[in-house]
Amino acid sequence: MRIATWNVNSITARLPRLLAWLESSGTDVLCVQETKCTAEQFPAAELRELGYESAVHADGRWNGVALISRVGLDAVVKGLPGGPEYDGVQEPRAVSALCGPVRLWSVYVPNGREVGHPHYAYKLQWLDALRTAVAEDAAGSLPFAVLGDYNIAPADDDVWDRAVFEGSTHVTEPERAALAGLRETGLVDVVPRPLKYDHPYTYWDYRQLAFPKNRGMRIDLVYGNQPFAAAVKDGYVDREERKGKGASDHAPVVVDLEV
Repeated sequence: MRIATWNVNSITARLPRLLAWLESSGTDVLCVQETKCTAEQFPAAELRELGYESAVHADGRWNGVALISRVGLDAVVKGLPGGPEYDGVQEPRAVSALCGPVRLWSVYVPNGREVGHPHYAYKLQWLDALRTAVAEDAAGSLPFAVLGDYNIAPADDDVWDRAVFEGSTHVTEPERAALAGLRETGLVDVVPRPLKYDHPYTYWDYRQLAFPKNRGMRIDLVYGNQPFAAAVKDGYVDREERKGKGASDHAPVVVDLEV
């Protein structure tokens, strides 16, 4: 079974590449973030033609998440139970479902913007709510994983130059402590060091030739419980999909399981 996560940075803009990638990669379930469309605008019909069902949680703003599966979508939950609001709205940043033999979450963790900003406090509150929401499944016997754009680099070597990020979000101790809190529920980073590339970043800014210079960050993660981690046989960042015209600024992260 092949499972992937990908921040597509607008599913409308990325649709031709997304459809081609699904066909060429043989992915069974794709967790999508930053759809930037309403649920009604989501390309469910085009995906259905390829044999995929969709569970979408989106409102047309800059966020939005989805699960795209050809192995089933059952017990769908849209939204983060107990999640905080920002500007009076509970943003569409999480969707979960049973996909064949595994339960998966697709999450788009708030960016945080800058340390001290209200969005940074919201990010930490959101991560705390995520920890509470996944704790039971994380400790369970069913293979379970939370995949997505976490907007946090777990360690200093997950950014191209730690000094550049000094004082910025994505690398602060409170954010990393929140990731540690997720791991305390029984989740582990199942693709910590993909073997395909020396520096397995998942995101590169569009500006200043960041991708050609490999000035990236590893912020798209797959956190699975022990049954899920035990089933993982391979994992990698599909860096090739970041290349060329019309690419997202994120690359897909792929895991292969024997379940």
